Amino acid sequence: MNQTAPVEKARRPLMALDTVLADLLARVVPIDTTETLATVQADGRVLAEDLVSALHVPPQDNSAMDGYAVRVADVTEAGVVLPISQRIAAGHAAVALQPGTCARIFTGAPVPPGADAIVMQEDTREVGGDLHAVHIDAVPRAGQWVRQAGEDVTRGAVVLRCGTRLGATSLGLAAGIGRAQLRVFARPRVALFSTGDELVMPGDVPPEQMKPGTIYNSNRFFLRVLLERLGCEVSDLGIVPDRRDLTLAALKSAADHHDLILTSGGVSVGEEDHIKPAVQALGSLDLWQVAMKPGKPFAYGTVRRDAGAGADAAKPCHFMGLPGNPVSSFVTFLLLVRPFLLKLQGAEAALWQATLRPLRVPAHFDLPRADRRREFLRVRRNAQGGLELFPNQNSGVLTSTVWADGLVDNPAGATIAHGDLVDYLPLAELLA
Repeated sequence: MNQTAPVEKARRPLMALDTVLADLLARVVPIDTTETLATVQADGRVLAEDLVSALHVPPQDNSAMDGYAVRVADVTEAGVVLPISQRIAAGHAAVALQPGTCARIFTGAPVPPGADAIVMQEDTREVGGDLHAVHIDAVPRAGQWVRQAGEDVTRGAVVLRCGTRLGATSLGLAAGIGRAQLRVFARPRVALFSTGDELVMPGDVPPEQMKPGTIYNSNRFFLRVLLERLGCEVSDLGIVPDRRDLTLAALKSAADHHDLILTSGGVSVGEEDHIKPAVQALGSLDLWQVAMKPGKPFAYGTVRRDAGAGADAAKPCHFMGLPGNPVSSFVTFLLLVRPFLLKLQGAEAALWQATLRPLRVPAHFDLPRADRRREFLRVRRNAQGGLELFPNQNSGVLTSTVWADGLVDNPAGATIAHGDLVDYLPLAELLA
């Protein structure tokens, strides 16, 4: 009796990175929960309101220099001597400037009514040493060294838009219009864990006692830092052993009180990779494998929440599974997880829509062999303004990410010759 050999189920084709990213972003419903924080505590948070200024900044004309406030009509030529009628320091009121006089003035002090220019003190000389009069050595022009009221911000202007990711200068701007508190979106709650019996935590086992086949868990450290820098509230769930029941339990527990579960490792297709069937048992797995190098085994899905999860029970928890190799995990985080989280926390579209904004920079290396996948090569700029290639592009070589200052985005099937212009993505921007 003839037996028919089993037919292997065809694998789904690799998905283009741009398609995956667009699909991920389409699934994001931004967090709408807000909280009010002291302005000084809002670094890295996303603004949940438009900030409208209730005043001009500066509130009145003020001096940009230490010097003398004058009427231009009184100084028509160099050598004019004017008596000093008042002294004005920053934070003190001024009275109207009398014609034919000047006012000693300091940087930031209000310009007295009637004055229309500032002569900096370097263009003056004392008369008699008592500072009751001053010799003007330069002819001023109207408006010279005067900061106009509202020059920075006008009353009623929107100075920061809802969705702005707050940083040092934007917080200073908010304080400058008198805002002691800001309304911001809640931080995304992310559960983070790694999978793999081979993983060991630094400090648990000294290097000389490491068992064959074990490695220290580096991914947990850089992923947690990247999440926290993005403003996430991170629950570090540690290492989950390669067991289906423990993987299910970790996912089930994490889903109830988090917006995203992020895992590292276990998303390949081996017998000990339990993430895929576990997520499918608890929800759905919608994306699997990306046509990029490093980082092909990337997964996205959702995990159902229990009825006891409160207001969150009606909507599933997002799940993202990153590769176990550290460089793959690092690159997929920057290119896929980062824009996803920026949109999730309500950041303005410009931040998550323009994840890849490459510079055109000459390659100072050769890449004679093309890859069928889109490659992200670890490079750094040299003194000549070109890009050097890290010699070992293996996805397990984390030293390449420390050495590099950027990635070359090389299309599938493309070779590179020395001198070619390539797309360079600065890590400083991707890590900002």
